[in-house]
Amino acid sequence: MTDDPYRGFAAPQAPRPERSGDGDGTGLVRPVLWLLLVVFAVANMVTSSVGGLNVFVGIGFGLATLACGIALVVHHRRQRRS
Repeated sequence: MTDDPYRGFAAPQAPRPERSGDGDGTGLVRPVLWLLLVVFAVANMVTSSVGGLNVFVGIGFGLATLACGIALVVHHRRQRRS
């Protein structure tokens, strides 16, 4: 037994699980989502600034940009947990 009074209250030091490698294709998800996010954001800006286009085209690109952003956040949080 040690003289350290806080030793019994410390959390056990479990090794972190190894992340799955890039060989399973998960390493490609994040760059593709970033690329789509940029493409949809630029398309949204262009369709919003050009007159004569249907407003629903700009809304569609805006929703696609939002979906890519949400997918990036979800992917990030799932990778941190594993």
